[in-house]
Amino acid sequence: MMVSKGIEDIDIRMPRDVYNIGNDIPTFNAYLTAIIRDSEGKVVKVHRQRSRSPTSNFILLMLPITYFTNTNSSVTIKNTGGSTYNYRPAINGNAQAISYPNNQNNSPTYLLMIQVGSGTQSNPYNAYSLASPTANGSGAGQLIYGQPSIPSNITVSGSEAYFTISQAFNNNSGSTITITEVGIIVRIQTISVSGSSSTNFGQVLVWYDVLSSSISIPNGGTLVIYYTFMVNP
Repeated sequence: MMVSKGIEDIDIRMPRDVYNIGNDIPTFNAYLTAIIRDSEGKVVKVHRQRSRSPTSNFILLMLPITYFTNTNSSVTIKNTGGSTYNYRPAINGNAQAISYPNNQNNSPTYLLMIQVGSGTQSNPYNAYSLASPTANGSGAGQLIYGQPSIPSNITVSGSEAYFTISQAFNNNSGSTITITEVGIIVRIQTISVSGSSSTNFGQVLVWYDVLSSSISIPNGGTLVIYYTFMVNP
């Protein structure tokens, strides 16, 4: 095969104008913060890490309605119990979709809890439940789950916007509890436009993180988990 003269002189290095110069850095970031206090309320550890792990459930639920229209298909959502549900929103009276706005009293889809556990999973994208969730209670190996805190508004400062959800956990188990994984669980219920039919998907894991280092909550101590989602940080 003949090669044109001079082809060996062509500069195939990456052009400078396609390098990341700071203007095209992804503008969305998520952060996980855990604050541990002992039985006297003294902060004994602060753990921070970047959160990078939306699950398959989250990605599928974020697909635009045009995807379902153009592909004439549905996607499968798996709840924490392993049960699967077809999800196919559409603009017609019989199709079921996630309603908005809503609350616990109106065909609800809402944040159920931040859940913690003592296991790990190598592929968070495929996670549909925590590997070893810590139960809610005061028995051995359990934590008392508080209610999740959700802001009423998104905070905007200049070009930056963010919101933080949080949840507290109390350790009355009688011994130290170690945490290695954290997830965000929502309750999903779809409803038709006419309101004549609905489907309860149950508890669905939409975000999952393995902690970069384990954290331990002493007996009588508390843990507060904060998830901050930020645009243009």
